Amino acid sequence: MEFVLHYRGPLRANRGPTEKHALRKHFHVQLKKLWTQYPLKSFEQMIGPERIGQNFWLIKPVRDFRFAPLVTEQLQLVAELDILLLRPEPPGSLLNQSGDIDNRIKTLLDALKIPSEPNALPKEAHPVALEEEPLFCLLEDDSLVTHLTIRTDRLLEPVREKSEVVALVRVTTRQLRVMVGTIGLA
Repeated sequence: MEFVLHYRGPLRANRGPTEKHALRKHFHVQLKKLWTQYPLKSFEQMIGPERIGQNFWLIKPVRDFRFAPLVTEQLQLVAELDILLLRPEPPGSLLNQSGDIDNRIKTLLDALKIPSEPNALPKEAHPVALEEEPLFCLLEDDSLVTHLTIRTDRLLEPVREKSEVVALVRVTTRQLRVMVGTIGLA
């Protein structure tokens, strides 16, 4: 399966739970829409409110949230990410006031996955009823990324702040092992 996630806004290096969760909520809207389309629409029971029989159930609770990751060990899925990061800096500027590229990408990758521990969520964060039940995210864990390409280029539009970027994340999922309950994902 292939699709593109997008983001426009500030992307700073070494951000904390609040900023990462704001990014996670941004991607949630796009992933929620993706789950309403085929082939994922055929697997809605995997993210239903409760486990039904022996079917796969992808919901992972962290504090008050119920996360629904797409790329999981259980489904034997991995992801290849091709990231295009448009930024308002001249080509070759790897260091700037917004932080270096690798730490900005780390912030982005952390936002694409389920928080690894309860304190990785902001203290004041609670799911918005129905809109974030469940909260969709791309990755169960970033260890499921098997290929990562990062390209940068200039953002040729006015920006509000130097850390503003346009990020296009092309996602390609691959199934490592096809199983009876997941054959439509292959």
